[in-house]
Amino acid sequence: MAELLHSKGKFGTAPVFLTAISTILGAVMFLRFGYAVGSIGLIGTLLIVVVGHMVTIPTALSLAEIATNQKVEGGGEYYIISRSFGLTIGAAIGIALYLSQAISVAFYVIAFSEAFEPVLVILKDQTGIPLALSKRIIGLASVGLLAALMYTKGAKTGMWMLYVVVSILAISLIMFFAGTGAPQESVLWRAEKADFFVVFAIVFPAFTGMTAGVGLSGDLKDPKKSIPQGTMFATIIGMIIYIIIAYKLSISATPDNLINNQLVMSDIAIWGPIIPIGLAAATISSALGSVMVAPRTLNAIASDRIIPIPRFNKIFSRVNKKNGEPVNASMVTCGIAFFFVLLGDINAVAEVISMFFMVTYGAICLISLLENFASNPGYRPSFKSKWYISLIGAVLCIFLMFQINVVYAVFAIGLMILTYYVLTSYQDQKSDMSNIFSGVIFQISRNLHVFLQKTKQEETMDEWRPSVVAISKDSFSRHDEFDLLRWISHRKGFGMYIHHIEGYLSKETSERAKSALKRLIRLTQVSNSSVFVDTIINPTYQASISQTLQLPGVSGKENNMVLFEFYKTRDDQLEEILDNVGLVKAVSYDTCILCSSEKKFGFNNEIHIWMTSNDYQNANLMIYLAYIILGHPDWNDGIIKLFAVLPENEIGDQRAKLLEMIKTGRLPISANNIQIIPVKEDINTKDIINQNSQDADLTIVGFRNELIKKTGKDTFLGYDNIGNVLFVNSQNEKEIS
Repeated sequence: MAELLHSKGKFGTAPVFLTAISTILGAVMFLRFGYAVGSIGLIGTLLIVVVGHMVTIPTALSLAEIATNQKVEGGGEYYIISRSFGLTIGAAIGIALYLSQAISVAFYVIAFSEAFEPVLVILKDQTGIPLALSKRIIGLASVGLLAALMYTKGAKTGMWMLYVVVSILAISLIMFFAGTGAPQESVLWRAEKADFFVVFAIVFPAFTGMTAGVGLSGDLKDPKKSIPQGTMFATIIGMIIYIIIAYKLSISATPDNLINNQLVMSDIAIWGPIIPIGLAAATISSALGSVMVAPRTLNAIASDRIIPIPRFNKIFSRVNKKNGEPVNASMVTCGIAFFFVLLGDINAVAEVISMFFMVTYGAICLISLLENFASNPGYRPSFKSKWYISLIGAVLCIFLMFQINVVYAVFAIGLMILTYYVLTSYQDQKSDMSNIFSGVIFQISRNLHVFLQKTKQEETMDEWRPSVVAISKDSFSRHDEFDLLRWISHRKGFGMYIHHIEGYLSKETSERAKSALKRLIRLTQVSNSSVFVDTIINPTYQASISQTLQLPGVSGKENNMVLFEFYKTRDDQLEEILDNVGLVKAVSYDTCILCSSEKKFGFNNEIHIWMTSNDYQNANLMIYLAYIILGHPDWNDGIIKLFAVLPENEIGDQRAKLLEMIKTGRLPISANNIQIIPVKEDINTKDIINQNSQDADLTIVGFRNELIKKTGKDTFLGYDNIGNVLFVNSQNEKEIS
């Protein structure tokens, strides 16, 4: 991105430092810092400085860390955020950042015009020109001069001006510190305290300039060195100066004078006129810094082709071939500044600017926090901050936004969310945060698995839930097994789906496995399922089953159930499953075998459960699975019907037990949907099921391993008149409480 800007890199650390320090020591310091000391006293003002730098210092440290890990090109903060969170999210924050930088030009220009107040008062007395009009004319003229400077000379001339204005700024501060004013005893707290966060909102913009130098990243010889050093020096020196200024003001002027005289520093300095001169120097340098940085942010966004209107991307990404300056972006920036200067009072807009800066700082701290937590091997910064420092910065940004102004905070966040959704509608990438958050998720998953293993206790029946692993060779020809698994694992259960690839492990089979996994993941996305999918390569289906039964559960719980599937007319598939039932029994897993048919799951409306006197161990699991399946949105209007085929002498007792179980277990089975069918010697149970469950969308039948030894595959065949059948075998009786 912005290759021309980057290739023209010619500046060292000094421009980063000067741009940041001249923005930090700006309009607020000269015009409103005295108001803070007069309103809440020395202690309160020092607290504002400390709290404000609890945001800016973590941000500066995070910037230093990120800048020493990656190649920072044109766009500064936008580049860092977009290369960590992704282009779409980066652009959503970057556009907000650009607007705040562009409007900041107007803010500083208006403050610059305040420096001429002593002269304009005299002019008003002689000519009658209103003071406000004179200030506005100066502001508009200043924006015009900045635009001309950027168009003709670019950042190089701007840098030389920075050296001059910072020198004037330093002289004005020295004269201020050398002055005496009206010496008095320091006022620690004002008797009538103003609201702390109201004053904080007024003063905080003074500290937001510490990232201003980062926007010059594309013009630096060595961004990894210059950005950390310049930003940190400016932040720390700025904090020290503000602490000294607060103390000096508190002992050199009365609280009332501090509150009512915005140029009170002139009364304290050994030569009063130096303060308006210093104010002019500070504000014009801040405006100059912003007018150099803002266009580079817009240029970087456009260079990434992220703006929905392609023509704008082309226009704003263009740079001057002679000096590498983003001329078009500079003109737009000056146009925005011109509009807000013409508008006049931008105090309310200044709070919105602070909100956008807060969001940017919070995002930078969050990147550092997530990268540290993710422990990505590719993240190897030469300078490293502490994760808890970044956490403090990120949390404080959000907290202070809502403390300063809830409406503006919601507006700033809402605007970026809206921008993000507008941009995503034009972009192919929908999961920009996946790269940085995947590492975090991996770490959380690992730590949770280790924690669960260390604290593992014997599971009670109240805590039991199905953790199912399904093994299939027919994943892409039939989806019935996958559908059943995603219903079971929707909320109350967990599911792992393994696709068997026949063959020996080789480059060819490995490529097949990767391709199959992509298709499976696509299947989970389309069906919006919570199933974990994977592939396994083995020369035999039995080997895959053996390995799969030894896999750990994806939930941190051990797997406790296996799901097989065969097609109703494929006896060979059933035989292969039955050959491996012994393996399942050896690891004490419950067994489910799905017999799929042409009817599939029909209309997802009726689930029939069939019980016999031999199903006492399977009964509760069958009911519980039906209940879990019914909880999926696909079965929203579904019902469960329970059929019990029992000897006539057991019907009365068993019906009472079933009703009590349904009642105490709070299961969604109506008493009207329970049917007891007496056993008749001349009628086979399969015939009864075929007759009564023809309209069922899923029929659940229990089976015992002992029966398989006697009747083999016939146990699962003969259900020709009904749709899909789920055969269930529970290793132990489940209690429904």
